[in-house]
Amino acid sequence: MTLKIAFAGTGHISRVHARAAQGVGGVELAAVVNHRPESMARFAAQFGIGRQYARVDDLLKAGDVDALVVSAPNYLHAPQSLAALEAGLHVMVEKPMALNADEAERMLRASERAGARLMVAHCWRFDEEVNWIKAQIDTGKLGKILRTKGYGVHVNWGPGGWFVKASTAGGGALADMGIHAIDVARYLLADPQPRSVYARISTDYTDYDVDDSGTIWINWDNGASSIVESGWWWPHADGPEASTQLYGRRAFAQLFPTRLEVPDRETGNVRTIDPGFPPVREEHCPQIMYDLQMSHFIDSIRQESLPNPGGAEGLVNMRIVDAALESSRRGAVVHL
Repeated sequence: MTLKIAFAGTGHISRVHARAAQGVGGVELAAVVNHRPESMARFAAQFGIGRQYARVDDLLKAGDVDALVVSAPNYLHAPQSLAALEAGLHVMVEKPMALNADEAERMLRASERAGARLMVAHCWRFDEEVNWIKAQIDTGKLGKILRTKGYGVHVNWGPGGWFVKASTAGGGALADMGIHAIDVARYLLADPQPRSVYARISTDYTDYDVDDSGTIWINWDNGASSIVESGWWWPHADGPEASTQLYGRRAFAQLFPTRLEVPDRETGNVRTIDPGFPPVREEHCPQIMYDLQMSHFIDSIRQESLPNPGGAEGLVNMRIVDAALESSRRGAVVHL
């Protein structure tokens, strides 16, 4: 049976998701939703989409669609997803899942009540280098992971438009970039639960009414801790988006550039395991990552299985973001 999929939003990431959907067999790109007719018309023409709607409610009233990909501005993530889930549609929503954890929890509960799949587009879980590192961890090469450090920073660049307005984005660099680093760390640590968060979140490089800088310390229930840096317009970062360092009892792992360093305590020598990935990727966020993500979403619908990352994973990330903002306001550790 053909699965009919609709897209809310016509920006860059929505086009990435539409290209991914085009590559999945048995999927029809059925409809697009956007408040700007000209942008919607261009999107529809590019992807051969026949139906166009100004609002998600209009799409739902028309019916004859199975799933919705929500790539609209952040403030629309929860209301558009909730409307679709309550109508029985499956939903893949862009990160951040919502403006806050309360909205995210409502989305998760709505999906459970409706029996509809809810996936959160934390795309790095589908990257081949991320999963090479995860395989090394899963086979025990690093031993117990004690701490990680990750980066979600735009160097000498930052977004504009709705991204930099609190009313439409909710948050700034933390919600946009830091959440990538948070999710990568959690994925590589086998999805532990956060126990406490300490953070300094600030606006240092711009006059935006959202944050452009952040440093977060997360303590997990498995005993590991993670430091995450988020930022826009920084003059330097120690690694590209989602770059992560992992310190295990047996070895050290680096993601982007990706390698393992295994020390020999008796000799003091260090053996480097190089998987052969290029030190700098030609395209840091390749289309294949999103293709695999979309395939997983479609498979979860057809197989009636929970996607990963699903609503539960997205909710944990939102709780961490909320706790980081609260910690920065209070200047104190927030316990979860």
